[in-house]
Amino acid sequence: MTRVLARRVVAEALGTGLLVTVVVGSGIAAAKLSPGDTGLQLLENAFATALGLAVLILMLGPVSGAHFNPVVSAVDCWLGRRSGDGLAVRELAAYVPAQVLGAIAGAVLANLMFGEEPVSWSVTQRSAEQLWIGESVATAGLILLVFSLARSGRSAAAPAAVGAYIGSAYWFTSSTSFANPAVTVGRAFSATFAGIAPGSVPAFVVFQVIGAIVGTVLLAVLYPVAGDSADEVVVPHTESGVGS
Repeated sequence: MTRVLARRVVAEALGTGLLVTVVVGSGIAAAKLSPGDTGLQLLENAFATALGLAVLILMLGPVSGAHFNPVVSAVDCWLGRRSGDGLAVRELAAYVPAQVLGAIAGAVLANLMFGEEPVSWSVTQRSAEQLWIGESVATAGLILLVFSLARSGRSAAAPAAVGAYIGSAYWFTSSTSFANPAVTVGRAFSATFAGIAPGSVPAFVVFQVIGAIVGTVLLAVLYPVAGDSADEVVVPHTESGVGS
């Protein structure tokens, strides 16, 4: 692994980890601050996640592109393969494990900050057809958003737009929009408001992949040469880690 790729991998692990810390930590705080009011807890969790995600994209995007999500990285690799843009296969193979391990570490960190056991397997079952549909919709929309922004030269809007999309998708999808296999795995490590039972994880991941495929098909229809801008996803990044 080159020094540049190692730096990008660290950024992806750190970003995904801190994203899960924001999701799980704000979920724990919401449950403590607003006991018995699930709607308010979800609002607090969604608000913190939307803002935290935007900040993480701004902070780490110039280094790695701020994917923080295996399906975003996979689609980036797939779409960019003809033009030579986007992730190479070896880069994808480095990004995905870093994202997953970062997500797990982020959940452990959130648990520790709030006095929970470092690892406490979630018991929140999320296994229902409507939730799987929600995950497909949430992931398809995310893929369409980040690649359409890149293709239309509006990547500078990605931090705010992606944060806003995920924050709103907490409410308009039945699943509260995980839309991220790494984050889904990480959230299984916390038996708190934001958790998901390990047994519910595989189906969520499968439907996130389906959503990513749907989003990619929509991109092919709406933005036929989206792959030419794969290096701009989620935001532009350079070898030096300084955005253009």
